[in-house]
Amino acid sequence: MPHTPPPRFVRTDGTRFLDGHGLPIRFTGVCVGGWLNMENFVSGYAANESMMRASVRNAIGADRADRFFERLLTAFYGESDARFLGELGMTIIRIPVNYRHFESDARPFEILPTAFDHLDRAIEASGRHGIYSIIDLHALPGSQNHHWHSDNETHVAQLWQHPHFQDRVENIWKAIAEHYKNNTWVAGYNLMNEPADESRAAVGPLYRRLFEAVRAIDPDHTIFLDGNTYSTEFDMFDAEPWENTVYSLHDYVAAGLGRGGDYPGYTDGVWIDKDYAYQKFLQRSEYARKTGTPIMVGEFAPIYTGDERKDAMRRQILADQLEIYRDNDVSWTSWMYKDVGRQGLVRVSPDSPYRRRFDPFIAKKNRLAADQWGSDRLGGEGVREVSQAVQDLVAREFPNFNPYPWGRFDWVATLLNNLLFAQPLAQEYADLLKGLGDDELDALADSFSFEQCEVAETLRDQLVSGQDAEQARTA
Repeated sequence: MPHTPPPRFVRTDGTRFLDGHGLPIRFTGVCVGGWLNMENFVSGYAANESMMRASVRNAIGADRADRFFERLLTAFYGESDARFLGELGMTIIRIPVNYRHFESDARPFEILPTAFDHLDRAIEASGRHGIYSIIDLHALPGSQNHHWHSDNETHVAQLWQHPHFQDRVENIWKAIAEHYKNNTWVAGYNLMNEPADESRAAVGPLYRRLFEAVRAIDPDHTIFLDGNTYSTEFDMFDAEPWENTVYSLHDYVAAGLGRGGDYPGYTDGVWIDKDYAYQKFLQRSEYARKTGTPIMVGEFAPIYTGDERKDAMRRQILADQLEIYRDNDVSWTSWMYKDVGRQGLVRVSPDSPYRRRFDPFIAKKNRLAADQWGSDRLGGEGVREVSQAVQDLVAREFPNFNPYPWGRFDWVATLLNNLLFAQPLAQEYADLLKGLGDDELDALADSFSFEQCEVAETLRDQLVSGQDAEQARTA
């Protein structure tokens, strides 16, 4: 039976969420990452989204490129995906969106006529299966953090230095609030994914500005605010929480990432086990607990490697996190729903046209460690005879260099692997689309449809087990 729109808006009630019927709920679901904000490790391309799209336009022409991407986005999330998540007992999705769906850099402040097409479709489909949606602005004009997932072609977060970019963000959120102010399937607005303001002076005032701009239009929807430094620091917020606001943390365990070691075991010289993961969770959730607001983990979960010994430990990380969240009444959206086989609950089939064409390219990216999130080759070092020499040189010449946000190793790896190799790899990805007919391009795009994907069954079972008992019984 299709679900009818709930009569009320989701809202906070002390440490709890109330759903659209006014009943307490612990939300559990997934992030539909790599869709309306495309990411290299999710769909197999190289570099950041805007560079990749430009390379594809140059390779096959603007009209055919637009047609290809529109079809891919349509296939990526639709009715079958929403039905699947609803049948699992999921109650919420978080939808990362790139600002480029709302406006063009060539015509800033002008909301595109197509701005809400895919969002509307996803929110309506999900609602039919009893699933709420959080709208997450994941890539902002100027980039709010240093990495590919804010569609950053550089390693500089320029949002914080340029009022022009901040003005554009406010305009976008006004348009979103106006469009969805009466939609009760929208659980709320995640104003900014993983901000990283090194000065720590701009992020608080910008949040206040965006909050007030949204509230002037839409007083009802819940607001979700990520902490600074990739949603781990909350000291820029007031001692008193803002009304109907959630302070959302991201809770990745270092042992579950590309440079992760054994679990339990050492990663970068630090012993990491369940107690360590719990202490990190307590540290990151301190502000929410102190202010008596709901605890929402907007992103978490390990990356899988294909090595069964390692992946068994990664599954234990996930099991431990889900237990921590159950014990502490934490709502969560796992990262992530669908990809080409790295981390997704649903994975594009190796037998699909897309995987058959691009898997060798993806293997090359992995060999070069060109995707920061998608590669675990030698702990992110890539071609070691090159990368280790540069790492050693920087360490020797600049022993006190510890750049924000993640230190010397990440800084060198980002510039050397994720940026230096990005442009030639983006061109190589685009060249693989040359000479294909429309039917062949359609087949590549349709590879992302639910019908051409496989479910990661163990991951599915773990996420279902992490729900409340009633949800798990009905799934």
